[in-house]
Formats: sequence, C-alpha cells, structure tokens
Amino acid sequence: MAEAKTQVLEFSQLRGWGKDDLAPALAAFAETCARLPGPDWGEACDAARSTDPDDARSFFETQFRPVVVGNPKTALFTGYYEPELTASAVRTAKYRFPIYRRPPEMIPGRRWFSRAEIEDRHILQGRGLEIAWLSNPVDVFFLQVQGSGRLLLTDGRVMRVGFAAKNGHPYRSIGKELKRRGVFGSHGASAARIRAWALKHPEEGREILRFNPSFVFFRVLDLSHDHGPLGALQVPLTAGRSLAVDPRFVPLGAPVWIDKHGRHPIRRLMVAQDTGTAIKGAQRADIFYGSGAGAGRAASGVHDGGRIVVLMPVARAVAMADGG
Repeated sequence: MAEAKTQVLEFSQLRGWGKDDLAPALAAFAETCARLPGPDWGEACDAARSTDPDDARSFFETQFRPVVVGNPKTALFTGYYEPELTASAVRTAKYRFPIYRRPPEMIPGRRWFSRAEIEDRHILQGRGLEIAWLSNPVDVFFLQVQGSGRLLLTDGRVMRVGFAAKNGHPYRSIGKELKRRGVFGSHGASAARIRAWALKHPEEGREILRFNPSFVFFRVLDLSHDHGPLGALQVPLTAGRSLAVDPRFVPLGAPVWIDKHGRHPIRRLMVAQDTGTAIKGAQRADIFYGSGAGAGRAASGVHDGGRIVVLMPVARAVAMADGG
C-alpha cells in the first residue's frame, strides 16, 4: 500500500458493528480473497471458505483488526450502479449513437485521442467496432461513466456490457463544471439532473459532455441475469456489499467497514472489489448500489463524509501499529 497515516482500532470502536449482518460480506470476501497477496491473506481466505455464514462475526473478529488508513476528515463516499438501457443491435433512425469495442491499435495505459477528437475526426466510424446503439449521446456518456450496463435490446435479448479499456485521458467531472458555470447550485448536480438538462439543451449538452476527455470502450460479457456486473477483480459485484476504492491504499479484495454519514447513513461491512477513475485517496470510496433505475436514483444522491476502515489480517495490523 502507499504510505499513509494508519490507526489500529478495536471492533468495539466501529459504530454499528454489532448490528450488521456479516454473512453477505463473508460471501463477497470469499469470492475475491484469493487475489490478495501474502500468506496472512491466504490463511484468512482459506478460513473464510470453510466458515459457516452463521459464524461470520466470529471469523472477522478472529482473523482481522480494523485499521484506519489516512485522515477520515477527508472521507468522501459516492455511489454507482449498473444502468439498464433500451438499445438496438443494429443502427436505426431512433437508435444511432453507438458504444464501441476497443480499437486494436489503441494500447491500454497509453494516451489516445480525446473524446472531442474521436467525435470530430470520426475515428471510430465505419470500422465495425460498434457493439450496440442507444437513442441519445447522454445515455452513452453515463454508461461510460458507470463502466457497465444491461442493454435491453429491441429484439428481446438482454446484452451485458462491461469496461474494456479507456483512452488514457483523465476523468473530468461535468457536474463540477456545470456548478462552476452556474447552471446548478452547489448541491444540485446529481446525475439525473445533469442527464435531464443535457437532453433538454442538446447543443450545450454535447459541448459539456466533451468537457470530459475520457472515453470508455466496452466488451460483451457472458453473465447470467441474476449476477451483478464485473468489477476490477473480474467477479460479479454485490449490491450493497461491493466497494470501489483506491488500490494504492486499500488492497483489492479486503473487507472494508464503512461509516457513511448523510441523509441515508450506512454502517456496514463491504468488500473492496472495484476501482474507478475518480476514486483517489485512502478515504475515498464508491458504493455499488445494484442495477436499474432504482439503484441509479439511490446512487446519484450520494456525496457524503464518514470513515473508511480496512480490516487487515491480525499480524499485518500489529505490524502497522508498531510502525512496521
């Protein structure tokens, strides 16, 4: 992990710890724990896979110690979800805005053309890279922001798509830019309001979408309908239990206790199973709320402080407490 101030706590210091049902977190941890490096994580992973769900609390309290990494005063929780959008497998007069596969000449990790350059220079058109077509460019943009989606095709099929690559440009928040321009007040730039505004003002909307130079490419996923989208660890995410984090500070696959403030507080054990372009810092996290419009409404209003506490294997936590 990157260097950051750490503080080792007791489980009794986690507000709400005794009230959470830890069995779903145990199941989520067992899905991805094998990817955590080191024998201490390996021992915890083996134990997780042989633990009865009724014994989840005993498992976590025996195997781990809570560790605060970074300064909780800087904590920021946001939410994300898997959109469900109507789309077409072929271009039509209504469905004419495509999502694309990664072009073969684009090298992941290297900077490629910006969003504006891709659009102005028609770099992707006519190359057979289209996966599906949506009815407007705003939905394409927000699908790229979320990184995955369920496409309800007009022929009756459901297509699952997930992140394949991005063009290497940094993510820039159009919500913050709209606030700066005075379009919305300081607390009014939710994803739903941005979408409605951009659809109502198509020319200005197109220009504001280009403010974000980042561009995401997709791939078709072979997932059953009852599974969540794939996270960074390439396992399905679990609504309300999967968390996107900055892996420089929080190990991917680790259990994470969140104490989110705001209108809808959450005190719950989750698992770090995903990452995000905008998720930077030890006390920064994105909560996965699930799939569909309801999850989207719940996720779009989240912009809260609180505290992120990582559960570390006992020996590792003791070494942190000793400064090792």
